[in-house]
Amino acid sequence: MPITARRHARFCEPRCRAAAARRRQTIPTELTSRPRWIRHSARKVPLTIGGSVASSTDPSTWSRYRDAAASSEGAGLGFVLDGDGLVCLDLDHCLDADGDPMPWAQTILDAAGDTWVEVSRSGDGLHVWGRGALQHGRRITFNGGSVELYADGRYIAVTGRAFGDTPRRLGDLQHVIDALL
Repeated sequence: MPITARRHARFCEPRCRAAAARRRQTIPTELTSRPRWIRHSARKVPLTIGGSVASSTDPSTWSRYRDAAASSEGAGLGFVLDGDGLVCLDLDHCLDADGDPMPWAQTILDAAGDTWVEVSRSGDGLHVWGRGALQHGRRITFNGGSVELYADGRYIAVTGRAFGDTPRRLGDLQHVIDALL
């Protein structure tokens, strides 16, 4: 940012602000309608919209989407999973240098079908969002790749960067969860 920018400015110029607004619009309503949003630091520490430490198990530290998106605290947005049937499959380091899924990840994406998928904060992973039941979060190895499955007591850093032509809705992932476990 130019030196003349205000200290609290979040964007270097109007086109960056417009691009961020477009990214926000890709997040499905099934997520944005729930008051389970937080901010997070660069080290992924959960934060309230006021900058205090938040908790993935204390709803009093969560906010509505519009309030979290408007906050300039921390480095980005996060969504808290609270066991209500929403799940996230976190596919770590699954995109190659061209941004294409590795074969093990493509298998999961094909099985997931019509559900929202976003590029993770690192830029080389994916978050597959949907509905399903999962007793405990866990990390597994699948065909040489690393998959984390979460449904409760965790937050996921949300980028809003849709992967490919993914739909803006959450699909049923129970069959994928059952196959992975």
